[in-house]
Amino acid sequence: MAKLMEVLEFLDNSGNIMVKRVPHDGPTEIKYGAQLTVRESQEAVFFRDGKSLDVFTAGRHVLKTQNIPKITKWVTSFGYGEDSPFRSEVYFVGKQLFSNLKWGTSEPILFRDEELKMIRIRSFGSYSVQVSDSLLFVNKVVGTRGVYSNKDITDYLRNIIVSKLTTVLGSELTTVFDMPASFDDLSIITKSKLQAEFSGLGLSLHDFYLNSISVPDDVQEMIDQRSGMAAIGNMDEFMKYKVAMSLQDAAQNEGGVTGAMVGAGAGLGMGFAVPGMVQQSMSGAIGMSNAESAMDKLKKLKELLDMEAITNEEFQTKKKELMNKM
Repeated sequence: MAKLMEVLEFLDNSGNIMVKRVPHDGPTEIKYGAQLTVRESQEAVFFRDGKSLDVFTAGRHVLKTQNIPKITKWVTSFGYGEDSPFRSEVYFVGKQLFSNLKWGTSEPILFRDEELKMIRIRSFGSYSVQVSDSLLFVNKVVGTRGVYSNKDITDYLRNIIVSKLTTVLGSELTTVFDMPASFDDLSIITKSKLQAEFSGLGLSLHDFYLNSISVPDDVQEMIDQRSGMAAIGNMDEFMKYKVAMSLQDAAQNEGGVTGAMVGAGAGLGMGFAVPGMVQQSMSGAIGMSNAESAMDKLKKLKELLDMEAITNEEFQTKKKELMNKM
């Protein structure tokens, strides 16, 4: 005959164990009158045949009829006496706050983008959770699903998080181009939807963070280009300015204006040139060049006047001609 368990307890030195099954390998015979020790921030749940029975809070308990009514009822239903040994297992549930738990998409999820059609995205973040109802938690998550370790539990919760996030992205985000400005809102909405889901599992969701949503490199490049264009502001005016500056610089170089036109298009790397815009830019650049040339001539005329090489009347006549050309 198997030895009856007389002492039931679990000491979590790490403070990180969400639930611990005693004995580790499943139900065993427990002696009537056995000692049960439940530590601070713990609750103990007796579990048998897929169902939670009696729950004990922190303290030292002697298992007798008065404090194990459900177990006693179950034992006596088989015709055994109230003080008979009973077969069960105990789950010690950690009631402390479990913070900074990680979640993430193990595989990319499909997202229907309004502009890019179907793309694959990944997402990562963290959350904090606490067991609010040990009986419900054991019934819904631990005992029923055979989920015992922290990894098993966090994997199970991660799947719920990713499922809810996928739904939120589909309903709240139309394109990844809007994603950077939507992080906070997406986190808040996802947390709201998860709270009801977690509550039904006997859990309280304290914090939820959406730290990252990543897209393939080619999609990220598109997002960066869109952000850069937004930062520039008026793209038409910017392009005119860039072409004008290129033409002005090239006018002083060997390539001349023709080289400037090629350099402006290639340097911008935009793959397009609007004829009207280029014409306006050329006119502006030539006008700037003419103005600078006239100013140089005017300075030289002033030097000749100061040297008395020309008369004041001659200076005023030439000055008027140059000013008309500017």
